[in-house]
Amino acid sequence: MRYLQNANIHEKNPEAMARTTTDSDSSLSRAMGWAALGAGALLATKAIYREFTKYDFNGKVVLITGGARGLGLIMARQLAVKGARIALCSRTEQQVERARKELEQRGAEVLALTVDVTRQEQVQSLIQRVIGHYGHLDVLINNAGIITGGPQDSMGIEEYRQAMNIHFWAPLYTMHAVIPHFKERGSGRIVNITSIGGKVAVPHLLPYSASKFAMVGLSEGMHNELRKFGIKVTTVVPHLMRTGSPRNAFIKGNHEVEYALFKFLDSSPLFSQDARVAARTIIKAVEYGEREVILTVSARLATVLQGVAPGWMNAVMGLANRFLPDNVEGGDKTRRGYESESDLSRGPATERTDKAALDNNEV
Repeated sequence: MRYLQNANIHEKNPEAMARTTTDSDSSLSRAMGWAALGAGALLATKAIYREFTKYDFNGKVVLITGGARGLGLIMARQLAVKGARIALCSRTEQQVERARKELEQRGAEVLALTVDVTRQEQVQSLIQRVIGHYGHLDVLINNAGIITGGPQDSMGIEEYRQAMNIHFWAPLYTMHAVIPHFKERGSGRIVNITSIGGKVAVPHLLPYSASKFAMVGLSEGMHNELRKFGIKVTTVVPHLMRTGSPRNAFIKGNHEVEYALFKFLDSSPLFSQDARVAARTIIKAVEYGEREVILTVSARLATVLQGVAPGWMNAVMGLANRFLPDNVEGGDKTRRGYESESDLSRGPATERTDKAALDNNEV
């Protein structure tokens, strides 16, 4: 009855109805305003908290495997600017010494060691020497890696074994060696440099891609299990980066064509990222304790597509494979990138890789 009376009143008095509607709209607007204000306050609080808890590299001891050249060296340069004390290792003594001299000339405190991280006993010794030299270790960056390019029928079991040794066993050795130290201190950061090839199987990179898949799984699992001990693990997923690394890649199949294609893609801004930008992004992810960082838009897109439409993504990779060179006679032999140089891989289209190689101790 009251509803009918109100209805009659509104029917007779359009102004009352308008006021009711206006009041209702005003209440909704106020509610939405408060909700927006609350969301903004939450975001601001989160941003302030992130900055307040941001990891400070000043005075921290950072070990970088494969730190004598390429991305490892670029990260070492940037971390040194932030006041970190650097330990780096590589299998090549000359490269290690060049990296040490350069970093020390920049004012960095550096411990440079020649180590094969695929040998567990050498890794144990490495960790002990770093801790013995600096007194402790704060951050481990598993960056050491190799890449072998060529069609699957040019690859032998040894290529897969080498890739697994450097991309799976070596990070496992280093993590096993440092985890007790980090647990004792109640803190520590581990950074694993994986690859988009560890999210999407890339043609002509099967040993690399398979081993990077294993590394991604290892890194994600370590993150989940070590959080309760105050140890943060960050999985880094790069795309191609202009570090100059093609020069030291291992090439099989049609060597000159495979290398020229690799070097062209590595030089192109459409397919590769500035390694200095990549290094800054990685360091920022560690500062904020991020679980995973995918470095490029294209890599993020490929990861999403692989997750939601794997059949479509596989079709794209299969199509791409049709345009890659087939194996040739003698393709089972392995050459380094610099041994596969030809007129195809020289010129303006690949000069960015040549410059990066000079800048980042890849020569």
